Amino acid sequence: MSNIVNRWPSAVQAAFWMLIIGTLVTFTLVFARKISDNIHVFEIMFFRSLFALMVMAPWVARRGLSSIAVKRPGIVILRGALAFVGGACLYAAAMRMPLAEVTAITFTRPIFASIAAALFLNEIIRFRRWTAIALGLIGALIIIRPGFADVNVGVTFAFVSVFTLTWNSVNLKLLTKINPPDAVAIWHMIVMLPLGLFACLFVWTTPNWEQLGWLAAIGVFEMLTQRSMSRGYAAADLTVVTGFSFLRLPVAALLGFTLFGEVPVGWVWIGSAVIAASAIYIAHRESRAQRLGQS
Repeated sequence: MSNIVNRWPSAVQAAFWMLIIGTLVTFTLVFARKISDNIHVFEIMFFRSLFALMVMAPWVARRGLSSIAVKRPGIVILRGALAFVGGACLYAAAMRMPLAEVTAITFTRPIFASIAAALFLNEIIRFRRWTAIALGLIGALIIIRPGFADVNVGVTFAFVSVFTLTWNSVNLKLLTKINPPDAVAIWHMIVMLPLGLFACLFVWTTPNWEQLGWLAAIGVFEMLTQRSMSRGYAAADLTVVTGFSFLRLPVAALLGFTLFGEVPVGWVWIGSAVIAASAIYIAHRESRAQRLGQS
């Protein structure tokens, strides 16, 4: 599939991978919520890394350890540490809030990512990108309705996750410029595994077989997420990639309604329409610019 996707314009590639990522991430949040009453979030993080590495072990065995050699290991370690904090906070938020609302809060991430891209990656943020980001943020604010809707501790967890994962967006973009995407994804889990093991020792609960099944599903979906993310961030500028994170909302709203009976209020759908418009706009403009040979 990657060979086919690589022939598409960079913005379309980014949109495709972000849609895949959004679907996978939302499913991991669903799986985590299924076992959250009995399994601590730190333990979920540990098993997520463990099962993800088990999935990739045959791949590494066939290609050898040289296939996961990476440059700039300091950034690799920093990314893993930040991902542990951000991932734990995201799961904690999903256990306390409707999935659509958690997802909506993460839509503030492109604003911070755009600033970080301009400061640290020297990316040029043109008017069309700012327009799409602004529209997406407006859509997210329509959903959250700050000052009008109740705020709980889950909102705090969600914003901490946004800040840490935004920083990691820059780290991932730097790493995918000089490393194979799959090697970056595997090291992401290698770094988080001991962090998760240490943290969950203080809150350990031995999972039963059903819970192990959900934990394994989280690990498999997370590794697929990381492999897709590495490809998405390699395909286009950071601002373009993070801008398409808006595509996650309809998936989160649908799963939240189907599995947990969370009925999104009308504001969610109004905000979703604005968000979809921003994603379609930027995909069209970036594809057109690439065909014309513009930046």
